[in-house]
Amino acid sequence: MTVNASALTIRLVAHHAFCPRRAWLEAMGEQTDTFQMAHGIAAHRASDDPKRSRPDSFRAMDVASKQLGITGRCDTVEFDADGNAAVVEFKSTPVRRKPIVSEQMVVQLALQTVALREAGVNVVSSAVYFTDHNRRVDVPIGDAEIADATDHVNRLRTLLDTGTAPEPLVDDPRCRFCSHAGVCLPDERALAPVVRKVLVADPDSQTLHIATPGARVSIRTGRLRVTKGDTDIGTVPIERVFALVLHGNIDVSSGLLRELLWRRIPVVWCSGTGRVVGWASSAQSPNGGARVRQHVASDRGHLELARAFITAKIANQATLLRRLGDAPATVTALRRLQRDVAAAPSLEEVFGAEGEAASRYFEQFPTMLNPQLRDDISFTHRTRRPATDPLNAALNFAYGLLLADLIRAVVSCGLDPHAGFLHSSGRNKPALALDLCEEFRAPIADSVVVGCFNNGELKPSSFTMVTGSARLRDGARSALIAAYERRVATEFRHPTFEYQVTWRRAMETQARLVLGILDGTQPHYKGIAIR
Repeated sequence: MTVNASALTIRLVAHHAFCPRRAWLEAMGEQTDTFQMAHGIAAHRASDDPKRSRPDSFRAMDVASKQLGITGRCDTVEFDADGNAAVVEFKSTPVRRKPIVSEQMVVQLALQTVALREAGVNVVSSAVYFTDHNRRVDVPIGDAEIADATDHVNRLRTLLDTGTAPEPLVDDPRCRFCSHAGVCLPDERALAPVVRKVLVADPDSQTLHIATPGARVSIRTGRLRVTKGDTDIGTVPIERVFALVLHGNIDVSSGLLRELLWRRIPVVWCSGTGRVVGWASSAQSPNGGARVRQHVASDRGHLELARAFITAKIANQATLLRRLGDAPATVTALRRLQRDVAAAPSLEEVFGAEGEAASRYFEQFPTMLNPQLRDDISFTHRTRRPATDPLNAALNFAYGLLLADLIRAVVSCGLDPHAGFLHSSGRNKPALALDLCEEFRAPIADSVVVGCFNNGELKPSSFTMVTGSARLRDGARSALIAAYERRVATEFRHPTFEYQVTWRRAMETQARLVLGILDGTQPHYKGIAIR
């Protein structure tokens, strides 16, 4: 799968000088919302406004070189009385905090110089203006700098033409504060403890759940506004919204949907009982080549991934039952099945062990509940929809919340939620999202449901029985959503990488490890198995 690299941007070539994989990720459409990116955008606000140009100083000047096949934009081009030009780039230093001219800055200025000279502009000097220090540093651009920049153009074009993702850097200081470390995962590829600190924070935003029947969500002055009739329920800045999940009969304005899709913020619709009905995501999706490989691998089957998903699932069921329940013999049996799956020679044997594990696990599930609740809930076995008792209704709803989160994680990587490796894509369900759900069911959804019953947030009276099926009342549904959000925002020590991470961030990390299998940068996949 090759990439059309006939017209490269100067910015992309400069990123290749910093790190070829960083350039690849951007070429694949990966975007990040980090402090570094926000700081850089703010620093360029003045230089990006062409209206601030003067007769002797042009701002945001578009340039191109047909000879090199590049396009770009100069922050500022200054002219003296004789018509000679100086190219000035505006740079911020939120991480390094020192006004040091880097190789990528030199490459950027060299290519801008080439493009301007090709257009007939006599460029005699170049400089970098560091906005955080109010300091201008001259940068000599000669034949050697132009030759080096041209070499980066050719190497980047060759890289994109091959269609093969470059390997991440290994133990390189550039990774520590790179704005794309969160999507590159350079240290996680070895599936071993991460010994250095790579600063990748969870987004300063939240998944917004709307569960009030008859509510309407719209946008006004940059804020999501939730109303019901003439009553204002609340507002939240759109910058704080990570994803929007709608439960039941909720109306959404077209203006809000357009703005969310423009910002690449996914929207998931669920029924009142937690079933995922559908989702909307931006057409600007990254990693198109990997997505093609995903469908090929899904059609052929991928036993290693299937084994990894179910091994982690059974391991987590055993751990949760050991921690909260009273069934040591079942825990021992689950550990045996976990080992059987890890060595299973076929998908059929994986499915067989999974089914046996699920039967044993849910048979002892009530032992994790307070004794006085067990008779009131009347749980005998696991049922999907319609739920025949309160516990199954709560589990169905929690699994729906988890699936919505995994759909968002898969979509953020540019993968197709429908093309899975364990669940059949022929069932017309989000198979890959369901695959990833398996390792998170026990530590997130099951844990939340057990906790809500044991601490009194959910009671038998929290449910209604309609035509023989159990349904959550409105207040109970909100309580379960709140408990779920507390859980996914909780940090834990990642069993493989051994650093602190929230469960929601871990979901995207695991989805990106699947992406690594598909683009060839990840040799194996390892699910999260709590201890």
